[in-house]
Amino acid sequence: MIVCLGMETPVSTDHRKKRNAHPIKNSLPRIAIAGLGIESSTFSPALTDEAAFHANYGDAIFSTYSFLSIDSPLRKKAVWIPTITGHALPGGAVTREAYESLVGKTLDSLKKNGPYDGLFFDIHGAMSVVGLDDPEGDFIVRIRKVVGRSTIISTSMDLHGNVSMRLAENTDLITCYRMAPHEDAMETKKRAVQNLLDRIESGKGKPAYKARIMIPILLPGEKTSTRIEPAKSVYKAVAPAASQPGIIDAAIWVGYAWADEPRNHAVVMVTGDDKEKVAGTAEQLAKNFWNARFDYAFVAPTKPWNECLDSALHSRKHPFFISDMGDNPTAGGAGDVTWTLTQILSRPEFKSADGPSLIYASIPGPELIDKCLAAGVGSNVDGYAGAKVDARYAPPVRISGKVESIVPGDKDAEVEVSVRVGSVHVIVTKKRKPYHKEIDFTRLGLNPRKADIVVVKIGYLEPELYNMRADWLMALTPGGVDQDIEHLTYKRIQRPMFPFDRNMKDPDLSAKMVRSSGSAY
Repeated sequence: MIVCLGMETPVSTDHRKKRNAHPIKNSLPRIAIAGLGIESSTFSPALTDEAAFHANYGDAIFSTYSFLSIDSPLRKKAVWIPTITGHALPGGAVTREAYESLVGKTLDSLKKNGPYDGLFFDIHGAMSVVGLDDPEGDFIVRIRKVVGRSTIISTSMDLHGNVSMRLAENTDLITCYRMAPHEDAMETKKRAVQNLLDRIESGKGKPAYKARIMIPILLPGEKTSTRIEPAKSVYKAVAPAASQPGIIDAAIWVGYAWADEPRNHAVVMVTGDDKEKVAGTAEQLAKNFWNARFDYAFVAPTKPWNECLDSALHSRKHPFFISDMGDNPTAGGAGDVTWTLTQILSRPEFKSADGPSLIYASIPGPELIDKCLAAGVGSNVDGYAGAKVDARYAPPVRISGKVESIVPGDKDAEVEVSVRVGSVHVIVTKKRKPYHKEIDFTRLGLNPRKADIVVVKIGYLEPELYNMRADWLMALTPGGVDQDIEHLTYKRIQRPMFPFDRNMKDPDLSAKMVRSSGSAY
């Protein structure tokens, strides 16, 4: 069954003809670039300010897209008008002041440089803002008021983002990553731009049809990694579905599990010009995702912390990685929960310098950083780190040891220090930072390949660490992105919702046709 929401009519108007309303001297299409991205946990006490977005303005934006380098084919196909883009490290909710400032600057830039044939909207999709539901939906509505309804907007997202009906209605072309970990991030952004150019250059304009299906499932990314089944097969079906004649793109969003908003759940969207194929494809992808719901499982064996550490200590496989998942800064954790590090430093096995070698990444401690800078490499320091933002589970942790290295200049951490405490190498940072690549460790003089145990504040291991591991466990630790989501205090998500309501009836997974962004509201 196909259900229509509002008035839906095929759109096949030659977009170039519409430009007669505002003649443009250059024959190339004019395409703006804008977007803000962050995952924001409403279960974390942290707040995200404007500086965290590291916003790029104007031509500096081109450096963030390899496919838009100055000599690239796509760069030459349009007159590009970059406004503002910013992508923050996941964290707590964004302050209203930060959101309004960045959105306001974007809108001001768009007002000054219009008109536009198209706009590339580069977002994550899981932003939470204090006092505001569905920020991405709000953002695109405000963009529409500036650029008008005839401008074609192509949206690129993380598969852990959320697609509200408001976002679906106001975008024209929409796609998201097909891999978790997100090894296809840049490929996805390029696809969004290519789709936009294709529709403008061909004169086909906005897609005739957009189908959206809400799937009542809310799961963490660590249970829906495309490295393993069933997500591996579910997502493997997306590319062939999108390549069918009459289809422009197809996408499945897992959604974001650590924000308590009505829009947080899985979604399928398909765009194209063949109504039956658009609807049928969306329904098949949605059924695939729903039918696999009981099979989604953590991407690696998962245990309580003490069992993880005991297993690592008794293992002959090195390096043995442990994911400290509850405070993962790349999922929205505050990054300064000290609970796990406190547990490590209390263990007798690590008291001596010749004990099992363990690298811990990482804990913010600006005051301790100052002490390390004053003392210098090779000196002893004694101070506290962590629990400035999230002290719900443990107080600041005392770190007393020798400064092994000091490295300034990181974009996120600003200053990084390795302090050796017994046989533990604790990475202390001025500001929180994720550790995903080998160079993150080696630039500090640490060799994770030679360590017995590496504990990282992360969920699923990013590719370099995954390929490096000899063994791996995921620890159920506390924090703002606690993986035990069934025990979190959700109050506003839609119910029934799997896995909270395991015995719920099968939902209506028929395609809902979304009205065009050009329709009157």
